[in-house]
Amino acid sequence: MVSNDSEVAGARPVIGLPTYVERARFNAWDLPCAVLPHAYVEMVAAAGGIPVLLPPAGVARPELVRRLDGLVLTGGADVDPARYGGPAAGIPGYTRPDRDESEFGLFELARAAGMPILAVCRGLQLANVALGGTLIPHLPDVVGHEEHSGVEGGFTATRVLTIAGSRVARLAGPEVKVNCHHHQAVDRLAEGLTATAYAADGTIEAVESTNGSFLVGVQWHPEADATDRRLVRALAEAADTYRRERDS
Repeated sequence: MVSNDSEVAGARPVIGLPTYVERARFNAWDLPCAVLPHAYVEMVAAAGGIPVLLPPAGVARPELVRRLDGLVLTGGADVDPARYGGPAAGIPGYTRPDRDESEFGLFELARAAGMPILAVCRGLQLANVALGGTLIPHLPDVVGHEEHSGVEGGFTATRVLTIAGSRVARLAGPEVKVNCHHHQAVDRLAEGLTATAYAADGTIEAVESTNGSFLVGVQWHPEADATDRRLVRALAEAADTYRRERDS
C-alpha cells in the first residue's frame, strides 16, 4: 500500500488511465463516448491511488504528464500494424488510430520523465512496439488454438509461470492463474525489456524493464480480479515514491 506518511498528509498518487472511444448507449442516448471499464477505476482506488481518466485528444502534451504520478496503459483495440511493419490487411480485430496517436506520445513522455507504468494487455503490446519490438498479428495462427482469446465479452483463465528473480515473480509468485482476452502477443521483444512470464504454449505473458523506472507489462487483465491487487499496489507505491522525489 501507499505509505502511511502519504495517507496522513492526505496525498495519494494520481494515476492516469487512458480511455476507449466507442459508441455507447445509455438512457435515451446513443453516441460516441470516452469510456473505460469501471474495474480499472476500482483497481487503482483500492490500491491507494487517485484514478484519472484520459480520453484520446490528439498528441499527448508534457503538461498532462506533469500532473500525473503514475500511468496504467489500459487494454482495448489492436495497435496499428503499420507502427511495427506488420501486415496491413487480413487481421481479425480492430484498431483505434486516435488512441495510438495519444497513447504512444503519452508513453514516450512518461518514460522520459521516469514515471512508473503498468501496461495491461494492449498496453503491453503498445509499450513493446514503442520501444522497437513487434507483435504476432493473430496468435491462434502461431499457437494453433484460441484459448488466449477468451469468450466474447469475457476472459479465459490462463496458467502463467513467472521467471524467478523478476519483479513479476516477486509480486505474483512462481505461478499465477490470470484472466486473459487477447488475440495478439509479443513477437520480437524490444530492447530494454525482458520477458518475465510465459503461458504453457510459450506465449509471453509479462515483460518488465531491464533498466530505468518501473515498467511492468502483463498480457492479462489484473483489473478483472478484485482479490489480487499486488501489481497495482506496486505501481501505486512506485508512483508515491516518484511523486515525493519529483516534488522534493
